[in-house]
Amino acid sequence: MVKILRIDKRLLHGQVAFTWTTYVGADSILIACDSLLEDALRLTTIKMSKPAGVKLVIKNVEDSIEAVNSGKTDPYKMMVIVESITDAYRLVKGAQAFKSISVGYTEKRENCETLTNWVWATPDEISLMKELLAEGIQIEMQNVPTTRSIPACKVIK
Repeated sequence: MVKILRIDKRLLHGQVAFTWTTYVGADSILIACDSLLEDALRLTTIKMSKPAGVKLVIKNVEDSIEAVNSGKTDPYKMMVIVESITDAYRLVKGAQAFKSISVGYTEKRENCETLTNWVWATPDEISLMKELLAEGIQIEMQNVPTTRSIPACKVIK
């Protein structure tokens, strides 16, 4: 069972590994990222960040969609982490298990609009979020569980 789909450019780090995992009651973390498996240093760092007693699985986005759709992930209370709005969009479109997105940190890049102090999005990413919102997917921006979440519809123009 998917507990949360979280966007965080940093993927797995202390705030996500401990605060969010505990908050949602996750016993497993699935990182869906196309580039991570090819970056040995980053992969090692991510694996070291895994909380004790929590299963960690790292797959590319397509394999993650397949795993969720197959039912293999059903027995777990799973937190899914992606590094971009585009990857979250791909997961939501590919697997019916995702009904909401928690947006954490996205990287500030050229041609980005500032949505919050920690979320930046390109016009294309904003269009993807608008499409998901129109389809009834809930998108909330929240840095940590102890702060109030901001509905994406309130900050997307």
